[in-house]
Amino acid sequence: MTVTEKAFSKLNISLDVLSLLDNGYHSMLMVLQTADLCDDITIDIERGDEIRVNTDLRYIPSDQRNIAWKAADLFLKETGISGYSISIDIKKKIPVCAGLGGGSADAAAVLRALNRAFGSGLDRNGLELIGGKLGSDVPFCIAGGTSLAEGRGDILTDLKPLPECFILICKPRFSISTPELFKLIDCKKIVCRPDTQGILKAISDSSLPDVCRRMYNVFEPVLPRGASKINSIKQIMLDNDALGAVMTGTGSAVFGIFDNQEALQNAFDRLSSGYGHCEYSRPVKRIEF
Repeated sequence: MTVTEKAFSKLNISLDVLSLLDNGYHSMLMVLQTADLCDDITIDIERGDEIRVNTDLRYIPSDQRNIAWKAADLFLKETGISGYSISIDIKKKIPVCAGLGGGSADAAAVLRALNRAFGSGLDRNGLELIGGKLGSDVPFCIAGGTSLAEGRGDILTDLKPLPECFILICKPRFSISTPELFKLIDCKKIVCRPDTQGILKAISDSSLPDVCRRMYNVFEPVLPRGASKINSIKQIMLDNDALGAVMTGTGSAVFGIFDNQEALQNAFDRLSSGYGHCEYSRPVKRIEF
């Protein structure tokens, strides 16, 4: 049996870090959006007792270190299914180490695909609970859409879909260490925070300009030296009529939201020649279960 699934990328409309928790995680407050930039997942299932992962990028691990492998293994254990070999092929389109949730999206896609293939009948909440054991972003990636995320990022509140728009994603030619960035941020010294309530009202009112002018990521002021191109990318997007631009997650990808394709193309032309990997994208609505 063969099943296929799309693994959609994640964007941070906003990102706030509220406090350091006793368990070492941070309490987060984020508005998240799914984008149609995606990896393609193909899973072959046959009789046996093995999990295999293959990707088209040599430097991505294909063993137990790969979160897609972990997702398949955990799904089988949680559902009590045995006697099957799972072969997962991942065609990567989401840039890695970019803050776009590519690994989490792959894990979520594996959970959805296996749930469908085996007819396990797990609902969205059941899959999110399994996903939460794999990583903080996986629960959101199960259904995606537009959400308010709290706690570690795994406490989700569904929001009205983002109005139709055009998205430009630019991943510069460097990555940023997520653990190192968390070490650099002091929750008590954050001066500027996103207007989360303003974003929620703007989404409720379907006001794309009001959403975009409030986009903010508290990690941007503490970026290490060498990450100055983040601001350059944002400025080029804004200079070419983006409604808003912000770094997603812990970076290094930046995305801008546009209300017309000509402005999007102008920004793409400026960025693609000198700032790394650029992709067109669109918002994706929530997957219904």
